[in-house]
Amino acid sequence: MSLPGKQVPALQNRSFLVLLTLVTLGFGWILWPMVGAILWGVALAIVFRPLYLWLLRKLKRPNVAGVVTILLIVLLVVVPMVYVTAALVREATVLYEMFKSGKFDFHTYVQQIYGAMPRWMMEVLERLGLQNLTSLQDRLGSALNQISQFVATKALGFGQDTFDFVVSFFVMLYLLFFLMRDGDQLSKRIRDALPLQDAYKRQLGDKFRTVIRATVKGNIAVAALQGALGGLAFWVLDIHAPVLWAVLMAFLSLLPAVGAALVWAPVAIYLLATGSVGPGVGLIVYGTAVIGLVDNLLRPLLVGKDTKMPDYVVLLTTIGGMAVFGINGFVVGPLIAAMFIAVWDIVAAERRYPDA
Repeated sequence: MSLPGKQVPALQNRSFLVLLTLVTLGFGWILWPMVGAILWGVALAIVFRPLYLWLLRKLKRPNVAGVVTILLIVLLVVVPMVYVTAALVREATVLYEMFKSGKFDFHTYVQQIYGAMPRWMMEVLERLGLQNLTSLQDRLGSALNQISQFVATKALGFGQDTFDFVVSFFVMLYLLFFLMRDGDQLSKRIRDALPLQDAYKRQLGDKFRTVIRATVKGNIAVAALQGALGGLAFWVLDIHAPVLWAVLMAFLSLLPAVGAALVWAPVAIYLLATGSVGPGVGLIVYGTAVIGLVDNLLRPLLVGKDTKMPDYVVLLTTIGGMAVFGINGFVVGPLIAAMFIAVWDIVAAERRYPDA
């Protein structure tokens, strides 16, 4: 028994949509192990696109301009990262050995802080129901020891899975070359394939590029600068493992509003509590006036101004993105948030002006 003629096109369309969905999911499944390399390849291609176009105008040869752009990226981005990572692993190894041997014990530092507390601060703690200071410092010291050992252990893990990292790195560079050279054609093919109005595609495409540029360029620039400034202060104050703490401050600087103060502020409090008033006050002034100024001035300029997203949205989506996607989440989280806002802006505009 044959189907009526008018039902055949509908069945074919549905079958094709099912096939399209399955093939797309299968393609995504195959690429998923390389998702980090693909993400960073796309991000770097967008960020360094102006450099490639400038070189293309000078050199007149797309392949040569692409290779020179990649070499500059390796020289300016990858080589410094390798150097910092090597120093980080070295310092983390020493710090971890100090934890294991008991030479570096947060419990002792907590005791020193309690011993240096003035009477009025002790009274405040008692009013808050924290009369049993010995028990409290035991719990706090134990927690700080566990956190510190966890951080040190994670830092040591940077050297593991070297093969996977090397493969992903070269896949990223390989992909980056073709995205530089053929990015316009690929972008046009994607736009043509999307079943959306041209105005919507332009709006979403512009938002995608803007968020990638602002997040990668802005967040990484702010984080690197804050980490470097914090590490410099720790080095001047002769605090052990300044590179390790600089990297931690840079990582925390990816979180707007809180950032590097989560590292330098406790160190300043410890210095004050143990009698190093000059260095403690100096670190507070430096952290507030210099490190904090970088966040307050550069982040709105490089990130918030371009993305036009409130700080609390950037903060929540950055934390959530990193919780779900790891380090890649600091790009993916704000990107999803920006696309979410852009899509719902389109829906709101359609409802306000349905005949436009």
